[in-house]
Amino acid sequence: MSKVKYYYDSETLSYRKIERKKRNTFKFIVAFLTAAALFGFLTVSISSQFVESPKEKALKRELVNMQLHYDMLNKKMNEASEVLASLEDRDNNIYRIYFEANPIPEEQRKAGFGGINRYKGLEGYDNSKLIIESSKKLDILQKQIVVQSKSLDEIAKLAEDKEKLLAAIPAIQPVNNVDLTRIASGYGYRTDPFTKARKFHYGMDFTAPRGTPVYASGDGIVSRADNHSTGYGNHIRIDHGYGYTSLYAHLYKYNVKKNQKVERGDLIGFVGSTGRSEAPHLHYEIFKDGERINPTNFYYGSLTPEEYNNLLEKASLENQSLD
Repeated sequence: MSKVKYYYDSETLSYRKIERKKRNTFKFIVAFLTAAALFGFLTVSISSQFVESPKEKALKRELVNMQLHYDMLNKKMNEASEVLASLEDRDNNIYRIYFEANPIPEEQRKAGFGGINRYKGLEGYDNSKLIIESSKKLDILQKQIVVQSKSLDEIAKLAEDKEKLLAAIPAIQPVNNVDLTRIASGYGYRTDPFTKARKFHYGMDFTAPRGTPVYASGDGIVSRADNHSTGYGNHIRIDHGYGYTSLYAHLYKYNVKKNQKVERGDLIGFVGSTGRSEAPHLHYEIFKDGERINPTNFYYGSLTPEEYNNLLEKASLENQSLD
């Protein structure tokens, strides 16, 4: 119960009760509430400058976490770029040179993205610069990976072709050294055994006993196994692809037939003395794009350096051929 208040009335010389008017009470209440609201607003405004709300704390933690993730992403992209740069260097300076392919230009590997602004949708945020830079770096990295991936696909195809080429090239001596009596004649001018005239000899003559095994000098397909070519007698021709053909003449008999696939080292026939021949031997020729070339350049697959030097010395002697 509120206290009753009095005041002294000097005219009546008595105490009179103070009556509070309702209008004044309403004004007092309104003034009090207004002052309280204003005080509360000022308190909240001032405190918000120095005290973080739970929502602000959560957003701040989320922002810090996002910054950390972007830093980690940039670090990973930088590491990936370093690995890719090393791979690009080996690709240009080792793989592509080995397989005789042109290096990929640096401007093609490092090319950016022209035209319209690809990152306009990322503008207008507090961290737009960070997001845009990371997006650009990621896009360029992805493009470099695509370029390198296509290059490796090309290298894989070149390696496959190179492997087939190396297997196809006539690279071994068609008669084993242990079976040879001697190397009768090499590539170059020799004395014809029948006319005694000086004549160019387009192959190599390997003297060996009749029936000595003859081996394919490279992978290929037998294009001929007959005696329908003048002077060669029973002979075999192997098409190695890539413009290479090898010929084995004066055979005693065949061990293959036309259109048969053979691999380097396969037994294809036996030494004989058929056709225009003076004694049992193998006449061996190599063709490149239809032109006869020196077979001595193609024995790297079966001879030691010493054996090869000995062969070159004997093959260079200008003696009498056997066919």
